[in-house]
Amino acid sequence: MPARVSSEHVDVLVVGAGLSGIAAAYHLQARLPRKSLVVLEGRDRMGGTWDLFRYPGVRSDSDMQTLGYGFRPWRGDKALADGASIAAYIADTARAFGLDRHIRYGHRVTRAAWSSADALWSVEVERGGEALRFTCGFLFMCSGYYDYASGHRPDWPGAEDFAGQVVHPQFWPADLDYAGKRVVVIGSGATAVTLVPAMADAAAHVTMLQRSPTYVVTRPNRDPFAAKVQKRLPPRLADTVLRWKNVLQSIYFYTLARRKPERVAAAIIGFAQKQLGRDYDVARHFTPTYKPWDQRLCLVPDGDLFRAIRSGKASVVTDTIERFTPGGIRLSSGEELAADVVVTATGLNVKLMGGMAVEVDGAAVDFGRCLSYKGMMFSGVPNFALALGYTNASWTLKCELTAAYVCRLLAHMDRRGQAICVPERGVEGGDAGPALDLTSGYVKRAAGLLPKQGAARPWRVHQNYISDMAAMRFGRVDDGVMRFAPRPAAARRAA
Repeated sequence: MPARVSSEHVDVLVVGAGLSGIAAAYHLQARLPRKSLVVLEGRDRMGGTWDLFRYPGVRSDSDMQTLGYGFRPWRGDKALADGASIAAYIADTARAFGLDRHIRYGHRVTRAAWSSADALWSVEVERGGEALRFTCGFLFMCSGYYDYASGHRPDWPGAEDFAGQVVHPQFWPADLDYAGKRVVVIGSGATAVTLVPAMADAAAHVTMLQRSPTYVVTRPNRDPFAAKVQKRLPPRLADTVLRWKNVLQSIYFYTLARRKPERVAAAIIGFAQKQLGRDYDVARHFTPTYKPWDQRLCLVPDGDLFRAIRSGKASVVTDTIERFTPGGIRLSSGEELAADVVVTATGLNVKLMGGMAVEVDGAAVDFGRCLSYKGMMFSGVPNFALALGYTNASWTLKCELTAAYVCRLLAHMDRRGQAICVPERGVEGGDAGPALDLTSGYVKRAAGLLPKQGAARPWRVHQNYISDMAAMRFGRVDDGVMRFAPRPAAARRAA
């Protein structure tokens, strides 16, 4: 273990400088300007997901009017923006508000320990060969929930025999040349449906090999309504109108899908049939076995996936893998797919808190046994929040609500001379299931790691922006579940 070389104290320590970390820094700086703030980022650049992912066609799977920040609206012309544009937007936002001055790059957080006696978190950080220590009154995690160091890739028989190149989208080689080559993309989620049309023009052919279909929804990449509103209204008013139009539209569609899943499924599948022609086997390749929004829907701008299939440059095969061969992949049906390049768009690995070990008064915290409080804090864990976005809407919507609520909470504590806040689980917080209510593979694989949710507020995780906004902006901070305490006398004397 390297020798510890420095120690630093701040009021609020934010971990992560991606979309949610920059939102957290903005709200803390704007609402609580007297509090000291540091943002720790393990990588060498800000942007998080949008800086890490470099695969062809990488783009948002939420509209940019709601994925963009409420305090600095997205003004680009595309509804679904490419990854590089989103990364640039995040960096420009940080510079515009002076948030970049709070960021420490190359700082990887490894352990955080809470002391009730001191009312402080002690946070251990690695920077190169050095071990650093930060203390803070409040720890705000904005590191997402997946593993940046590894993606999910099943162990297929014969993979070592394959003579071509195998690539995971999370670690896309900058020099990968697939021009004129046969490409097989394994998967059917958002990454796969993005990669297939993006690679189809240069490749000899791209095959999307899926074990089971996903709901694929097309939307215009340039919203004609947005163009009219932006032309006729002042910029700020136009931003507000468009943001709320998209919020309400997504809530309506999600609610309809949950209440009338057969109707929504039929509409989505019917549109795919219309796009691909009546002779295409949509029942096999675009008809999932689950209900809409049991898993996240895949958005394709301007129907680009369907267009690639119609052109003959891409195709979909629904089957399971028996084994890899030197020349490709043998399927359970006996068919063999020839391939020069195989892209394993098979999902991500969940890693809460970036893999950081967390302790409270010497006891390790098992977040899989905690209840989620308002979708942002955890039962029995003091002065600690995690920014997690929506599963059925834009990530940023919930993350900004969370950041603003953390500021409300801290201001409430300051006014009342309190130093400790911890959600306490009572009989009303009975376990009602996982906090992420999806059946996606990455959620199932991490079932034991993810926190649970209760049957009612504030332990219930609501995937509804309007409901959350009412509760988090206007609901009581001192709600009878959150316990507050002053700084212990010993800690006051030490200070």
